[in-house]
Amino acid sequence: MTIDWIAVSTIAGPIIALFLGIMLDRFLERRPNLIAYFTHASAFSLPPAPPAVSVIVHTHGIVIKNIGKRPATDIRVRHLTLPRNFVIFPNIEHRVEDLPGGGTEIVFPVLVPSEQISISYLYFHPLFFDQIHNGIRHSEGFATEVTTLPTPQYPTWLRNTLSSLLILGIIALFYVIV
Repeated sequence: MTIDWIAVSTIAGPIIALFLGIMLDRFLERRPNLIAYFTHASAFSLPPAPPAVSVIVHTHGIVIKNIGKRPATDIRVRHLTLPRNFVIFPNIEHRVEDLPGGGTEIVFPVLVPSEQISISYLYFHPLFFDQIHNGIRHSEGFATEVTTLPTPQYPTWLRNTLSSLLILGIIALFYVIV
């Protein structure tokens, strides 16, 4: 039995073009995209001042960044319990709203593309960092919580060279296959 390559290419061509079109649309689509990650979580035991006992102070931070191509609007950072002491850097416009069912939100009107904000919290025992946050959303969806790992940053010339070699390799592979 022989394979009719014209029929295969007639059927496979539009299917491949469909998936490439979907991938290209996702890549080029202009929409906001928020990511969030925790920067640290720490506990400090402060020495007691007589006659008091030692005090345990907790702190943690969260970073929110718009990596999309459009401004993200109405960003809402939900809290089960909002500590009284928190700092937003850089200092941008925001408001704090109480939720009817309990909890609190810090609301930012807009984050432009590539804008990043950091929220640092300071609170006391028995409150822990996992009892504070309850998600981050904006007008077009939810923020993606990512895990960050420290990685070395390679020079631009090396990244560009490796990308060029990868593209040449893919072209050569495609040439050999066809």
